[in-house]
Amino acid sequence: MKVKLNDTIRVIAGKDKGKEGKVMRVMVKSNKVVVEKVNIKTKHIKKTTEKAGERIQFEAPVDVSNVMVLCPNCKKTARVGYKKLENGKKERICKKCSEDLDKEVKTKK
Repeated sequence: MKVKLNDTIRVIAGKDKGKEGKVMRVMVKSNKVVVEKVNIKTKHIKKTTEKAGERIQFEAPVDVSNVMVLCPNCKKTARVGYKKLENGKKERICKKCSEDLDKEVKTKK
């Protein structure tokens, strides 16, 4: 899966199209991701003798095909490619600007 934990993504399809957020959870087997403030669902909890009823809002999973990674360098949605390093490891790169997606970007103040 090309989307990893803590990636910033943009939703490209569905009711939340255009929203951006950070990946909170990756479910590899079901090919889904949970993104903060995207795909909000409401769950109704029935009242009991000890506790009143309530409504809980939570982020539901989104299929990974409906999201794209935002490149921290060029600030655009980009397809993810791979580059092999000298030590044999792979690193993810942005297909538009060919920069590494895994390194932290220093912001100018």
